Amino acid sequence: MSKPIYLDYNATTPIAPEVVAEMQPWFDTNFGNSSSAYAFGRTSKEAIYKARKQVASLINAAPEEIVFTSCATESNNLAIHGFILANKDKGKHIITSAVEHPAVIEVCKYLTTLGYEITYLPVDAFGRVNPVDVEKAIRHDTALITIMHANNEVGTIQPISEIATIAKKNQVAFHTDAAQSLAKIEVDVQQLGVDLLTIAGHKLYAPKGIGALYIRQGVKIENLIHGASQEKGIRPGTENVPFIVGLGKACELAQQHLSTNSKHLSSLRDQLLRGLQEKLGTTVKFNADLTNCLPNTLSVAFEKVEAHTLASIIEKEVSISTGSACHANSVEISSVLKAMNINRLTAASTVRISVGKPTTEEEIDRVIAIITNAVSQLKK
Repeated sequence: MSKPIYLDYNATTPIAPEVVAEMQPWFDTNFGNSSSAYAFGRTSKEAIYKARKQVASLINAAPEEIVFTSCATESNNLAIHGFILANKDKGKHIITSAVEHPAVIEVCKYLTTLGYEITYLPVDAFGRVNPVDVEKAIRHDTALITIMHANNEVGTIQPISEIATIAKKNQVAFHTDAAQSLAKIEVDVQQLGVDLLTIAGHKLYAPKGIGALYIRQGVKIENLIHGASQEKGIRPGTENVPFIVGLGKACELAQQHLSTNSKHLSSLRDQLLRGLQEKLGTTVKFNADLTNCLPNTLSVAFEKVEAHTLASIIEKEVSISTGSACHANSVEISSVLKAMNINRLTAASTVRISVGKPTTEEEIDRVIAIITNAVSQLKK
């Protein structure tokens, strides 16, 4: 039996073959601890610095502004909680949005137990934050703003540079979770104007278990775990050299092929939406603005078709999601769709389909036929 066509690249990506090849020597031959002074250690240390430069280059940062972590969740915790710990004098108010990933929302919830107040900004029908609302929410004691770059469920891209301008004018630090946007759209920290930015390896064809945090020079962060001096003491612990090397290579590939990959993804996404609309007509409802959306992401509802049932029926042929991967076992309506004021029936009918670099036009044609057939059967 052939494998299902995988269309859940926003949940995770396969490791690129070039990344696997780059990592391999660091599992066996080059196994040294980078903190060791002899040749084995120096070799590992040099590899980490090379990867730091590769990650920094992708986002137009300095290598010294990159701290390696285990994942985007750790990066978000370090960015938000770490900033708050290091800047207690800046106030006890944080601004975020109603459509953030749990890796941000849960940190904010925890900080309320320490006496912090959180403002959750609303979004429009496409999941977009209004910069005017950000400015209105800023108070004299606002310490931090954290708004994701692109939404993991519907793909909406937030007006990060506009928000950053507002934050800077009011002398408020600004963090963005860019886990979903890297390798799909341009991410330039100078153009965005952010102080902190989260990176996830497994969203851009690197391994699971590796991430990074961009910390603009001059921004103070307090470490959340304590140990030796690795990663300037901000993230102590023996470095995971093979995975760091893999993330560096994945970032290098993303930078080299960004334009080509973005066009490939948007072409496939548009082919899929067009085919579904041609076959199913008004049954299909798209939950985002295609002009302001990740090129690979399609959040789509099929009228009067329960999303979990649809996904279950086609799972042997196509792998799709009914929400973010972190909530895959939940039948609750997504908090993102709730925040967008999507009616309950439409939300319950929504699936997320996200294409990736390996996806082909032939696969998309096959998926259109499979979904069309399943939807038609369920509507009888």
